[in-house]
Amino acid sequence: MIALSNSYYGNTWRHQMVESFEEAAKQAKQDGKIQDYIIVNGDGTTNQQMSQMADLILRKVDVIAIDAASESALNGTIQKACQAGVKVVAFDSIVSAPCANTLGFDFVQYQGDMAREIAKRLGGKGNIIIVRGVKGSAPDNDMYKGQTEALKEFPGIKTVATVYGQATTSVAQSAVANVLPSLPHVDAVLGQGGGDDFGIAQAFEQYGGAYADKMPIISGGGSSNFIQWWSERNRKDGYSTVSMNTTPGIGGAAFWLAYEMAKGAKPPRTMTMPVAVVDEKNLDEYLKMPPGTIVSPSFSQDWVQKTLLQAPAK
Repeated sequence: MIALSNSYYGNTWRHQMVESFEEAAKQAKQDGKIQDYIIVNGDGTTNQQMSQMADLILRKVDVIAIDAASESALNGTIQKACQAGVKVVAFDSIVSAPCANTLGFDFVQYQGDMAREIAKRLGGKGNIIIVRGVKGSAPDNDMYKGQTEALKEFPGIKTVATVYGQATTSVAQSAVANVLPSLPHVDAVLGQGGGDDFGIAQAFEQYGGAYADKMPIISGGGSSNFIQWWSERNRKDGYSTVSMNTTPGIGGAAFWLAYEMAKGAKPPRTMTMPVAVVDEKNLDEYLKMPPGTIVSPSFSQDWVQKTLLQAPAK
């Protein structure tokens, strides 16, 4: 039996991630590969996730795939799982427990790359807002590190506000709208994805003023609503940006990796997933995405076997 322990279920990205895990699990159960699977979602707190993990250990699941609320706070519980013979793969928001395999994204690298691209588009000068993601999570810390380290290369760029958007459209919109009246003119916004990009755009559109004709450069996080908005602005006034996002399809990859581990596979200790990139060259390819979804390929059992299990050890 394979279990998913998802610490947070409050944004589009996490919903899609859970759906991709469940889709793979249902297929595996239908094909007779697993007896059953369990999915538990949390409220973002480590205490609740520790309690849910303890229950999964008592239920003697074979593997727990965990999207963690904290990089370190769950290590003791994870160690207990390993000692009880339960294998653990931490993905997306990973952990530092030595007995867990990890399947993550290079958050520092890709957010640094996006920050540099936008800084170059600004000519190395201007005011920016940073909209952080899920407070306390490892991805938020890593993405913020990537952004701030990249911006050190551009002393002419000033961060005039830093807010938390919880990787959610409505929260990001409210957070940006609340600080805009007190800020000088904003030239760009660096978000973290999960739908915050469209919320940021909506905040500026509603604020209006100088932004009615010239919107700041907003880093895209792969949401379909933002891509639609971006395409319309591009046709209207040539609006240009770039979008990079972690793919919620990692849920499916995490399931198949857990399945292979349950069968005895010994994957590398650390594995890295690709990110999705959208720019004006491929923007039109994503215009038919359903509203409220995030750009993401799906990852099959075959992909996991060929790409993750045969990846060089790190």
